[in-house]
Amino acid sequence: MPRHLRLRIGLVIAVIVVSVWYLYPPRSAINLGLDLQGGIHLMLGVEADRHVASQTDRAAEDLKAALERKGIAVKRIAREGDTAIRVELAGPQSWNDARTVVSEFETFERRDDDQAAGTFRLVMSERRASQLRDDAIRQGLETIRNRIDQFGVSEPTITRQGSDKILIQLPGIQDPARAKALIGKTALLEFKLLDERTPVDQALAGHLPETSEVLYGREVDKQTKTERKIPYVVQKRTLLTGAELTRAEVSADPNSMGNWQVAIEFTSTGTRIFGEVTEQNVGRRLAIILDGTVYSAPRINERIPGGRAVITGQFTVDDARDLAIVLRAGALPAPVVILEERTVGPSLGADSIRQGLIAIAGSGVVVFVFMLVYYRLSGLVADVALGLNLLILLACMAAIRATLTLPGLAGIALTIGMAVDTNILIFERIREELRVGKTPRASIEAGFRRALRTIVDTHLTVMGTAIILLSFGTSSVKGFGVSLFIGLGASLFTAYFFTRLLFDLLYMGRRKVDAISI
Repeated sequence: MPRHLRLRIGLVIAVIVVSVWYLYPPRSAINLGLDLQGGIHLMLGVEADRHVASQTDRAAEDLKAALERKGIAVKRIAREGDTAIRVELAGPQSWNDARTVVSEFETFERRDDDQAAGTFRLVMSERRASQLRDDAIRQGLETIRNRIDQFGVSEPTITRQGSDKILIQLPGIQDPARAKALIGKTALLEFKLLDERTPVDQALAGHLPETSEVLYGREVDKQTKTERKIPYVVQKRTLLTGAELTRAEVSADPNSMGNWQVAIEFTSTGTRIFGEVTEQNVGRRLAIILDGTVYSAPRINERIPGGRAVITGQFTVDDARDLAIVLRAGALPAPVVILEERTVGPSLGADSIRQGLIAIAGSGVVVFVFMLVYYRLSGLVADVALGLNLLILLACMAAIRATLTLPGLAGIALTIGMAVDTNILIFERIREELRVGKTPRASIEAGFRRALRTIVDTHLTVMGTAIILLSFGTSSVKGFGVSLFIGLGASLFTAYFFTRLLFDLLYMGRRKVDAISI
């Protein structure tokens, strides 16, 4: 046997071995999409204006602190709408000094000046507001992706849709309610001091300082399972946030049998701030607040230098794990709301798989029989090549961890048709050469050579279309594009290289060939 044939046989054997290796075991090798194994489909709307408003609040606090550092007395500073800050000075005499301080806030424009009254209004530039909205979408997308990765979902789809929406598809999820709670939790962790000078009853009646607010905690009765809301009067000023966290781990609550807690640890900056806060406020109560809910409010007995704390709140182990996930992944910059929700049951996915496999098997059988009857032995060669084509296609999808979807099954069916069409082009070329009186060997050589250009042109054209689908299509369209692109690449290899190898073994190695079974 010639050396080039041995090399080509070795290459084919290597491709088959690698393909089988990637496909074992088959149940775990191929990732199935939402439409095949069930799961949830969510369309989230991001309330990006809330992020703009929070940044305006922060700018108002920074402006107040900057004015106070310059000795400028302030009567009132408050946000108006989402992008404006109303400033009322204690007196007009510090007007010029206040203008100097305000000029440092470059993203705001001063409007509605009234020097006599000592008031003015700052408005965020539209460019800055648009950038903050876009940042809210991008950061939200990344935060949700990090949470889902830690949740353990295989091959999720998380993409931006339009200007303020996020599409999420989670295949194989068995607990949709828990997944939605994990995704939608804002997870804004804050540490604030309690306002212990203002009685709770007085605060609930609406009489509380401008620097304080009423927040609620919750307590669940273990016997009746009823929930009771507990009001707290807390200072509005945030001393520390979850942005300074480096670790959040689940552990058993030693003070409550059957409950769990989340142990947190701060960065070096957070550790310094936490140490200063606890040192300066010994004897006072520090509220640990998540998404506006007070989870605990322990009393500070001494300075805590290690940068460690725990969050308790009658958590189950799943509650504690999910809380740890969202704290590690970070807070959403803006709240999200579920605009659309669809749940695909596993039974529907099983039906889709069965119907898809029936369609592929049916088309495969029809093609197999047709090629065998019409092209005889050459048709059998094409059928073997088609089997290798499907093996390579599925192995490549397993290797790159691509997700097989229902449109992907349609792409596989289309690949079967194009792979057969490629063999038909070659066989008809060989027939043409035989009709003009060429020998079988010369006809095989000429048939493969002349069909090659047409095969490459058609495959590359359709593969280019598949790349466009992958670049700009939605998740379902991308599933079709993936299987089509890989299938066409496998078709080029099997229809020309593998089919040619089989023809060489059947006909070109003999001393005398009188006819071709074609």
